[in-house]
Amino acid sequence: MSERTDLPLPDYDHLPVGSLTSRIRTLDAGDLQTLLSYEKAHANRIQVVSAMDHRLRDLKAGAQPSGGDPAAAQPEHAAAPAGGSPVSEATSGPPINPPSHGDPTNPAQPR
Repeated sequence: MSERTDLPLPDYDHLPVGSLTSRIRTLDAGDLQTLLSYEKAHANRIQVVSAMDHRLRDLKAGAQPSGGDPAAAQPEHAAAPAGGSPVSEATSGPPINPPSHGDPTNPAQPR
């Protein structure tokens, strides 16, 4: 059984099932078997195990891993923001004055 850091897909435990089923197509039979053993020992999700078993059968029948890098950028993870908040004094709206008959949120003023 592999450790989480030795898995062929980085951050495997946090990948959504839809992304996982497409990413396993880039793995060879050995890497897929490692991942399958890890999955069965930990989460044992039926949908994931079934997809991995099916893909492993295809690889043993002669299918080739698809192109691509299993460690490539993950679209399911949002990119980090470019920098701080775009809000500043220059971008804030004009000050709001209370209505002439009083501020309804202030109990000391008449309504």
